Amino acid sequence: MKVGIIGSGGREHAICESIKNSHKINKIYCFPGNAGTQEIAENIEIDLDNFEKIKNIVLEKKIDLIIVGPEKPLVEGLVDYLEDHKIKTFGPSKTASQLEGSKIFTKQLCKKFNIPTAKFGIFKNKEDAKQFLKETNFPTVVKADNLASGKGVYICSNEIDARLAIDEIFDGKFGETENLLIEEFLNGEEMSFFTIHDGNNFKKFGTAQDHKRVLEGDKGKNTGGMGAYSPSRLINIELEDKIINKIIKPTLRGLFELGSRYKGFLYTGLMIVKDEPYLIEYNVRMGDPECQTILPKLETDLIDICLACCNEKLNEIEIKWSNKKSLCVVVCSKGYPDEFKKNIEIKNLKKIKLNKDDFLYHAGTKKKEEKIYATGGRVLNFVSLSDNFKTAKEKIKNNLDKLNWSEGFYRKDIGYKVIKS
Repeated sequence: MKVGIIGSGGREHAICESIKNSHKINKIYCFPGNAGTQEIAENIEIDLDNFEKIKNIVLEKKIDLIIVGPEKPLVEGLVDYLEDHKIKTFGPSKTASQLEGSKIFTKQLCKKFNIPTAKFGIFKNKEDAKQFLKETNFPTVVKADNLASGKGVYICSNEIDARLAIDEIFDGKFGETENLLIEEFLNGEEMSFFTIHDGNNFKKFGTAQDHKRVLEGDKGKNTGGMGAYSPSRLINIELEDKIINKIIKPTLRGLFELGSRYKGFLYTGLMIVKDEPYLIEYNVRMGDPECQTILPKLETDLIDICLACCNEKLNEIEIKWSNKKSLCVVVCSKGYPDEFKKNIEIKNLKKIKLNKDDFLYHAGTKKKEEKIYATGGRVLNFVSLSDNFKTAKEKIKNNLDKLNWSEGFYRKDIGYKVIKS
């Protein structure tokens, strides 16, 4: 069969690598892909906003299954559009994707179904939001309602920082914004919990800990993710039961009442406070870089899983995992998440020889005349599996030293909570 992957990041390269050895697949297409996917798939340069063109290419190439990686086309309804044209597509509908597309949609769902989350206020203009700050305890969290590539969240330690965040959001830093949230700061530890759904059934799909802040020690601005490890050190059977019964099941019930059944990956971003889970956010796809951290541990054919979801037969498949630990370090262009140079050559990639449990996923890269260039903020993902996190990180460090890319940087403390110095 022929499979198409929508997206161009490290997540999509990881999906390509995961499915390339499936006995069911004879061709992979990436829309638009990157330099890494180009080695194993046919990249198709395309504007992901042009649904009709995507549909026409899928029909022309006779692609049997589309897997949608990033959030924007999901939120804008690509799955609905392709399914209306009888194209088998893995991912949630436009309605279900509002879980990520609108933080206010999710917060209101939480309120109605008693899903544990931080207390919050919704504001439609700067004046009301800033007035609310006078009654707010700090630190507090200010969020853009709309999609912001993981960067529209400000943790503000004082009123000056919070007022600046409000100005930036309403002034359009993350696109046009009609609403803004100010919510209570929860003091705990974050965790990412993944599930996979077929509209009727769901199964667990791993846990991870992401490192969002750009600087070591979890300082600096929020990013799309500087690295991750899996599994989370926090997970246990009791906590898992709480997450499923207090958060995920009520959410699915809420969507069902809206006439929507969830299909695809669901990323539940949590804050664990005194062994109790609180919902921070939903992502309606695999996280990035959590996907790169989790998929190398998957032993079941990912294509079989995706097809089972599309055919509402997820309950008939057993998902098997490696027991190894996984760690991912993201290499970024200097200047990220602010301004950075583009089209910078990445030398030394050929010096890196990957062993069986080592992986290198491309994100913001492009291949031109046999050379690889950095085109994005997050550029490469180095992943290693091992019996322990310390060894995994040592293997990654060895490959990063071989890369020795002077135009890039990475956090040297990824996994510091699970690796004893």
